[in-house]
Amino acid sequence: MPTTPPRPRRRPPRPPLHRVRRGRPRWAMRAATTLSVVVLASAGIGHALVAGLDAEIVRVDPFKDMKNRPRAGHGMNVLLVGTDGRDKVTEAERRRFRLGGAPCHCTDTIMIVHISEDRERASVVSLPRDSYAETPPHTDQVSGREHRGHPLRLNAAYAEGGPQLTVRTVENMTHVKIDHYLEVDFTSFMKTVDVLDGVKICTTRRLRDTYTGLDLPPGEHTLRGGAALQYVRARHADASSDLGRMRRQQRFLASMVDRATSSGILLNPLRFRDVTRAVLGSVRADRGFGTDELLDLGRAMRTFSPASSEFTTVPIGRLGFVVPGIGSTLKWDPVKSERVFRALRDDKPLASAPPRPKPSPSAQAPRVEVAPERILVQVENGTATRGLGGRVDAALATAGFRTTHRPVDSPTRDVRRTVVVHDPRWDRSARSLAAALPGSELRAAPGLGPTLKVVAGTDFRDVRKVRGPEPTAPEPVAPESEVVRGNEVGCA
Repeated sequence: MPTTPPRPRRRPPRPPLHRVRRGRPRWAMRAATTLSVVVLASAGIGHALVAGLDAEIVRVDPFKDMKNRPRAGHGMNVLLVGTDGRDKVTEAERRRFRLGGAPCHCTDTIMIVHISEDRERASVVSLPRDSYAETPPHTDQVSGREHRGHPLRLNAAYAEGGPQLTVRTVENMTHVKIDHYLEVDFTSFMKTVDVLDGVKICTTRRLRDTYTGLDLPPGEHTLRGGAALQYVRARHADASSDLGRMRRQQRFLASMVDRATSSGILLNPLRFRDVTRAVLGSVRADRGFGTDELLDLGRAMRTFSPASSEFTTVPIGRLGFVVPGIGSTLKWDPVKSERVFRALRDDKPLASAPPRPKPSPSAQAPRVEVAPERILVQVENGTATRGLGGRVDAALATAGFRTTHRPVDSPTRDVRRTVVVHDPRWDRSARSLAAALPGSELRAAPGLGPTLKVVAGTDFRDVRKVRGPEPTAPEPVAPESEVVRGNEVGCA
C-alpha cells in the first residue's frame, strides 16, 4: 500500500517590516550574550586565580577568646595596621629610603576602614599613634606576665600584646566591633604601590624630611614604592608632626583608591591577581579574611569613585597630655569622637554636609620661604615704557611686599627679562620675590644689603600672589578634625 509522503513544514509567516525594525537586532542579542559570557567567565577566572593565594597569607588570631565585645553593626569594619617591619627590605632599599635602625615592633599607622553595607561608601578614620589609651587586662606576649589595664600610647599596645591587644584596645576605646584585621609592613606597602605602577600625589609647597629622606618640590608627582613609603612615613615635613602625616596618608590612600578604580585593574582578572598577590604576599590577616572577602571588596570598588571615600582623624581634645612614665600623648575629644564612631556603628556617612567649596585664589597661592611683608623692594624701570616702574611697584605692594613706593628709571633701558638683584646673604628673600615674578632672573650683587632690587623688563605682565611659610610654632589647641572626600584631596 503506497504511503503518502509527508507534507513539507510551512515556514511561519514573517513579521511585518515595521515589527522587525522595532525588535532588537540580532547583532545586539549576540553582543549582549557574548558580554554576559565574558563577564561570567571573568568572574570565574578571577576566583580561580586568587583562590590559591589564601595559602600565602600569614594568619593571626586577633579575636581569640575575646569576650564582651561591642555589638555588631551594619557594614564591615577592618582594622588596618601599618607596622615598622622591615625584615624583607633589601640593604640597598634600607640605605636609599632611610630604613635603617632597629624596628620598635609597634604600629606606625592605625586606621578603621568601614565599608558600608550597600558597598557604595568607604569611611576611613585615622587613630593617632600617640593617642592616650587604656588597655584591658591581658598577658604580655614577651614576658608572659599578666597585666591589669593600664595607660599607654596606642601604638605601644602592639608591642605589648600583639594584634589581639591592639584590637581589644581599639574596640574598648571606640565601641566599634572590628570584623577583620589586616597588618601591612614596609615591604607589602612598597610592592602594592609598584604593582599599581605608582600613585599620583600633589603638593603646593616643598616637602622635606631629613629623617626619611623625603624631598619633593611643589607640583604633581607619581610615587613608586620606596618614595611612596617616604611620603607616608614623614613626620618632620611640617610643624604638625603626626597629625600632618596622617593627613598625607589619607590623601595618599584616596589617590590609591582612585588609581585602582580608574585604571581598569579591578576589571582585569590578571591585573587583579597581581595586585592581590602583592598585597597578600607579605601581610598578616585574621583567619576570616580571604579570597571571598577580597573578591567582594573588588566588586564593590568597581563602582567606587573618589567621592565614594571619606577620611577623617579622630577629633583631638588635648595636645601634649602628659602621663607619668609614658610622656606626652594626645587625648581624644570624648563628645566629638563619639559622633564619629557612632556613624561607623550606624553605617552612616561621616559627614552629611555638602562638599566643601573650593578654596579662594588667595588660599591657593604658593608658599615661599620668606613672607612678602618681610621683603624690602626697590623697583627700577628697565624699559622705555613710561609708567612701567610705577605699575610694578603698585602690583608688588598689593601682593604684600614692602616697596619704597618710589620707583626710578634704570641706567639700562633695553631690559627684556625682569631681573631680581640681591645680596647673596638675602638669597631666601630673593627666591621668594622671584616666585612672585614668573620668568624673572636672579642676579647676585654682593654688598647690596637687605633691600632687593627689581629691574622691570619688557616681559613683565603681572605679580603673582604668594604666601609665607606655615607657622613653625606648636599649636596651642588641637586642630579641628575635618571630614574630606576622596575627590577633595586628589590632584584635581
